Amino acid sequence: MRTLTLRRDQTAQGPLILVNPSHPLRPAPPPELTAPDSRFPDILLERRTAGLLTACIRAAGGTEDIVPVSGWRSRGEQQSIWDSAWANRGEDFTCRYVALPGCSEHQTGLAIDLGKRAERVDFLCPDFPDQGGCGAFRRLAARYGFILRYRKEKEAVTGIGAEPWHFRYVGVPHAALMEERGLCLEEYGGFLRTGPKRRVLSNGRRVEVFWLACPGESVEVELPEGCCQISGDNDGGFILTVWEAPA
Repeated sequence: MRTLTLRRDQTAQGPLILVNPSHPLRPAPPPELTAPDSRFPDILLERRTAGLLTACIRAAGGTEDIVPVSGWRSRGEQQSIWDSAWANRGEDFTCRYVALPGCSEHQTGLAIDLGKRAERVDFLCPDFPDQGGCGAFRRLAARYGFILRYRKEKEAVTGIGAEPWHFRYVGVPHAALMEERGLCLEEYGGFLRTGPKRRVLSNGRRVEVFWLACPGESVEVELPEGCCQISGDNDGGFILTVWEAPA
């Protein structure tokens, strides 16, 4: 076993942070960014997220059908999008589909808006149907660590209208756990706080996920040697993922 000391400021970092008006982004190191599609060099994602997105699109046979529409945004860009949407589409549309600056997942580099390739693609509400490569991507997304972030049945919880084009990287096995339980990210932390969750992955390896509170400036945790992931939740704690060592 090894003992790690986790600082409270680290609860604002990692692939499982919750970002919404109640959980705005806090100062954190900028993500390492890269373009998931060389045809669109200005659309960037966090490096690991970009690689897994590309792999999922290829597995879905969607290389020609699916285009990235919007990835990482600076706070300034998010402010410009908010202002433009308010001026051109009105208050109701803006509050329903555009996150406030400082409260947007796009500022993390972990979120991507995808669209079906077309001559013209709506930047804010791209078409992403449930057929062809788009539908195949949606069905494979959890295997690559992505969730459909804003579902219609969760509008009252997320405060955002249904966005069938907006995917968020959270990692494996979290995407599968959320999908199986019908949870959105706002609900996932509460689910984990009820106790550790165990799962057998498709490759046969066992994994355990648990939540750790950080009530003070830091908290210590004992972890086994081997493959572990620690992510802040942006809600006062950490989500720890421990993979069983290969036989």
